[in-house]
Amino acid sequence: MDESTSTGTPRWWLDPRARPLALLGALLIASGLAHVVVWGVDGGAWEGPVTWRKPILFGISAGLTSLSLGWVWSKLPRRRWDGELATFTAWSLLVEVALIDLQCWRGVASHFNRATPFDSFLYDAMGVLILFVTLVVVDLTVRLFRTPGDLPPDMLAAARAGLVLLVVSCGLGIWGSIHGDLQVARGLSPEVVGAAGVPKFPHGAVIHALQWLPMLAWGARRVGLSPRWRQRLVSAAIAGSVFILAYASVQTLAGRARFDAPPPIATLLVAGGLLLIVPWCFVAVAWCMGLARPRHTGDLG
Repeated sequence: MDESTSTGTPRWWLDPRARPLALLGALLIASGLAHVVVWGVDGGAWEGPVTWRKPILFGISAGLTSLSLGWVWSKLPRRRWDGELATFTAWSLLVEVALIDLQCWRGVASHFNRATPFDSFLYDAMGVLILFVTLVVVDLTVRLFRTPGDLPPDMLAAARAGLVLLVVSCGLGIWGSIHGDLQVARGLSPEVVGAAGVPKFPHGAVIHALQWLPMLAWGARRVGLSPRWRQRLVSAAIAGSVFILAYASVQTLAGRARFDAPPPIATLLVAGGLLLIVPWCFVAVAWCMGLARPRHTGDLG
């Protein structure tokens, strides 16, 4: 059984499967934040193939993903080799980000860089590692759909939707890498689809839904909202996340820049934004009105 705090809240990060993902996830976030300091001292552009943006964003993003995967794993029934698989997943994320950091510190591009055999090897290694992590996420998604565990309905819906959106985001990232390699082979920019589409836009649009959807469910429960209202708010946020993903995908595949959208397509972004923002506003208003009743604090535990 999981150990508990003095308030009886299960500490999910002490699950043997979650522990390596939690520890290395925290290390990755710390690395990303440390590179913010490096960028502040060294300066340089935010965009571009060689920039401190990559160690910052990849470190924080992979760290958050590692933490969330550990939380999901702690909610699933134990399976043989789970501990070893979780550990390898955590190290895969850490090594992938370390390779990106290495290339940045060397002053060369981390992605689509085949200038030397060494650069090509590192780029291929990153691809293999992220493909492995993607397959692990697919496995966790299938398992959570087959075995709900002890999560309440709203939290379960949030976790399932977050995992599905993470799988789609990873798939779009793999597509972006393949597209970029084909573009480079043709002598074109790997960062563009059509005239002005941005491949990393749909890849990153909802990659962190596995964080914001469960956090919304936790917040709604924390302020004492009824199960029906919690389910409604989470459902709205899920729909909003899907709309934003649809908007980003349409824009990119149409070869348009991120926010250069015709009115009918722009409505997807507006609707998605509202469906994400309004539930959080509802929770915030409930808390400000004194409706918070800390009866349950362990939904993420």
